[in-house]
Parts: sequence; C-alpha cells; structure tokens
Amino acid sequence: MKQIALDIGLAAGPGLSNYFAGPNEAALSHLQLWVGDSHTAQHRSPVPLYLWGPSASGKSHLLKAVVQALQEQGSQVGWLDANSPPDQSFNPAWAAVVMDDVHLYATAQQHTAFNWFVNASTPTTGEPRPVLAAGNVPPAQLHLREDLRTRLGWGHVFALQVLQETERRAVLRQAADARGVFLSDEVMDFMLKRFSRDLGSLMQLLDALDVYALQTQRAITIPLLKSMLEDI
Repeated sequence: MKQIALDIGLAAGPGLSNYFAGPNEAALSHLQLWVGDSHTAQHRSPVPLYLWGPSASGKSHLLKAVVQALQEQGSQVGWLDANSPPDQSFNPAWAAVVMDDVHLYATAQQHTAFNWFVNASTPTTGEPRPVLAAGNVPPAQLHLREDLRTRLGWGHVFALQVLQETERRAVLRQAADARGVFLSDEVMDFMLKRFSRDLGSLMQLLDALDVYALQTQRAITIPLLKSMLEDI
C-alpha cells in the first residue's frame, strides 16, 4: 500500500523540547546542555558537532531546534543546506554556524562550507564559533573535499537512529493522552500504514486530528480521519 506524505502545517516548529529522543537521548542531552541560556552563552563550547543517520532520524529537527533556541536568546546564526545559495559570505556576527545535509553539497557549497568552518574556528576577531552539521553517513564516508570532511569529524559525533514502530506507537499514545484524546489501535494502525512514518509527520497528523475532532465534535475514528483529509 502506497504511503501518503503529509504536510498539514499545524504542528509547532522544531524544538529541543518536542524532539522524541528514544535511542538518541545522548545527542539530545548534549545539545540541551550546550544551548543552555543567554547567561551561559560566553561559556558555550566551540567544539564542532556532527550528527549522522538515515532520513527521519531527526537530524534537521535538532539543528533547526538549536537555531531557534539561539535566536530566542538574541543570537544570529549562519545556516547552510543543499538548497542555500553557494556564495554566501561568513558573518562575524554569527554566534554559530549550522550546516544541514552536507552529503548533498555541490562543489560551490563545499567551498562556502569550508570557508565558514575556517572563519568560525579561527576568527580574526572574537572567540571561535561552534559549527554544528549533519549528514546521512559518518564523516569518514562523506564524499566531500578532504579538508571539509576531516573538519566535520573533528569534534563530537553522534549517530542517530530512526524510532522503531513500537517506539512511534508509544510516542503517539503518550502525545494523544497528553491532549486528552483517545486513539484506538485501529486508528493508529491506519496512521502508521497509510502515512509517512517519520515521527514529525505523524505528530502533525495527530495535531490536525485533534483540532478537526474538536471542530466537528466527533471522536477520532478512521472515517473522521478520511473526512478531514477530504476537507484539507
């Protein structure tokens, strides 16, 4: 049965508090301690960090959550991904540099990433800035220019895993209970079989179902789910 990708857009943005760690608790705990608050910013470690793992393991979620946390503290952050313009200059005002999906970088983006890394690590003025990056394989297996690849593996490296189905079920059940929503086994089976199985999409679906059920004053059932999708 073909899975359906879902982009309802009702879920909250990525945050460290709404990342369901499961087997990735070590990476989450490290980032929570590292982000800290605005009072601990000057003591924040400049050691690079690299996250790697398959799609839907939460790499981008964690990086975006860090960016959001730093921005809420009043800091500017440099962001580079596979869709970013490749000719961006390093900004000395940045408190950190974040690079997502580095395994997809074209030659020009690799040049920019290396330039940012060097400027962040050995600034002409001020303290070194941390570099946080993510890719789908360990640093040693990245098909990137050697000087960038080796720098990505300099510091902390965390391997992320995708949550297993039993863990996704437990998270959905916990999230539904927290909303005061009854989610039957039949509805959960339908969600897991018919929709994108990454946890972010499933949580968006649950958020949408909760809102739709309140609006229609109906219990969450498979017919309600189908009705909601027809109204989107």
